[in-house]
Amino acid sequence: MFSKKTLKLLIFICILPFLLNSCSDLIANRGDARKSPPNPELRVKKNMEEGRGFRLMDAVNKTRGSTNFEFASSNELWRASLDAIDFMPLSSVNYSGGIIITDWYSNNQDSNESIKITIRFLTNEIRSDALDIKVFRKNCKTINKCKISENAGQLTKELKSKILKTAKIYQKQNKDKNFKPYDPPKLEN
Repeated sequence: MFSKKTLKLLIFICILPFLLNSCSDLIANRGDARKSPPNPELRVKKNMEEGRGFRLMDAVNKTRGSTNFEFASSNELWRASLDAIDFMPLSSVNYSGGIIITDWYSNNQDSNESIKITIRFLTNEIRSDALDIKVFRKNCKTINKCKISENAGQLTKELKSKILKTAKIYQKQNKDKNFKPYDPPKLEN
């Protein structure tokens, strides 16, 4: 059906993506040697407890009728952002696009003034440059005469600070929840 040369090429093409993916993971996720113990057994234990290791039985148990799906709810920044603006109506929310846009919101005390917030996610890491938050203010003298301006003031700073603090709390809770002590396998002599 296939010649040996063609068969070898097909096998190579099938294996190549896995090899390249492994290499990129190693390059992108280099750890800090100062934070890792020099002893290999302790390093394995630390990685397993932090959930970065691979346990065969965990993989097998996940495939057996598991309905635990991880979507946007597993992203701490995303959850913290939605919690911070939960009082506002949402106009557009796109997790894969990394953007949240609220609708115009007024606190009913001054119906001539309302705000709109957009939150863009630049990275999934919890850090100060991970979010691009814009606050727009709409002032209306009459129904047809409104002035819209971007307001990069105190509200933007407070919102970013609240989101980052909440995301850090979520990250710690998730890390504590996923902690499993590592029991090294017993070798028979």
